[in-house]
Amino acid sequence: MNGLVLEGGGMRGLYTVGVLEFLLDNQLVFPYVIGVSAGACNALSYLSGQHGRNLRINTDYVDDKRYMGFRSLLKTRSFFGMDMIFDEIPNQLDPFDYDALQTCKSRLVIGVTDCETGMPRYYEKEEAFTRGSTQVVRASSSIPVFSPIVEHEGRKLLDGGASDPIPVRRALQDGCDKVVIVLTRNRDYIKEPQGFRAVYRRVFRKLPEMTACLDRRHTVYNDTIQFVRELEQEGRALVIAPEQPLKIGRFERDRAKLKALYEEGYREAERMKEQILAFFNE
Repeated sequence: MNGLVLEGGGMRGLYTVGVLEFLLDNQLVFPYVIGVSAGACNALSYLSGQHGRNLRINTDYVDDKRYMGFRSLLKTRSFFGMDMIFDEIPNQLDPFDYDALQTCKSRLVIGVTDCETGMPRYYEKEEAFTRGSTQVVRASSSIPVFSPIVEHEGRKLLDGGASDPIPVRRALQDGCDKVVIVLTRNRDYIKEPQGFRAVYRRVFRKLPEMTACLDRRHTVYNDTIQFVRELEQEGRALVIAPEQPLKIGRFERDRAKLKALYEEGYREAERMKEQILAFFNE
């Protein structure tokens, strides 16, 4: 089984959106997809076959104060407007096709972080979604400090990228022989220790394992990148990533920059079409 692994990264995920749109345009739907944070969000419209939806969602509402900004942070304790993103948009403004996701033959796995253990947890699409509910993917996208903890089935959950930013090991554990990995950082990127340590230590003072998770986040990321390089050398991984450091951040609101990043992802996937086809068909 060949798999698709999607990194998160907030609005940097527009690069992933471009890659996924190329895959849809070429009827390339992987039998196994795993994602965290924005990667998990973008996987949904890819597997439901809703062309253009990810791009619309990530660009049409960036000027809406309910979607993103300090007004949302002050009102809801989340920089991103989670109620709008995970309720109003998928259920009213730009409806998500829940039935198409559930009937899709591909296996979807969503990674989250358990705040009480500081370790990753993974949910299959059958257990993560019911009609009108996106609680698990909401948790996976809830950035520590910038979003409140999501309660789900008695667990306290946050951003899947905090504990497993590139869930390639889980993909292999789940039976993937080869993987295509979409990154939202350039291949030479080295993650530095987490900033705002004093802030998150205070926020998670009653959840010491979550603090420990954030303390080691850079080490986990850099170790995973090294593991990905080893998989490439073995011919078991194909990486699609920006060639240069991105000039946009997690909270970017400039539509022109976001669309340019989308186009960059699409072009890179198009350039690598033959390699992608080889991994997809083996």
